Amino acid sequence: PPHGIQVERDKLNKYGRPLLGCTIKPKLGLSAKNYGRAVYECLRGGLDFTKDDENVNSQPFMRWRDRFLFCAEALFKAQAETGEIKGHYLNATAGTSEEMIKRAVFARELGVPIVMHDYITGGFTA
Repeated sequence: PPHGIQVERDKLNKYGRPLLGCTIKPKLGLSAKNYGRAVYECLRGGLDFTKDDENVNSQPFMRWRDRFLFCAEALFKAQAETGEIKGHYLNATAGTSEEMIKRAVFARELGVPIVMHDYITGGFTA
């Protein structure tokens, strides 16, 4: 985490134990709806956070906007059902910085506070 583990613990309200999370797999091939369902099942099943794989960007079978919507729905549903704060790292990586900012702003509008960027996939100039 860019701000340190204590900030993550404070945001998730989780202390005295390891934080449990996973990267959603398979990373390619799921529809946005089924991807969101995998996020929900992981969070509802007890994980503290989930994250997109670095290669998950915007493919024809799972566009980024749809993935963001279904992941946000999964996150909020799992939080409501468990009464716990959960997290999901949305991959906002894109080919240009303008597109990444657009994706990050959309995530914020959905109420999802965590986005990630993969510099290898997105490139150094992005």
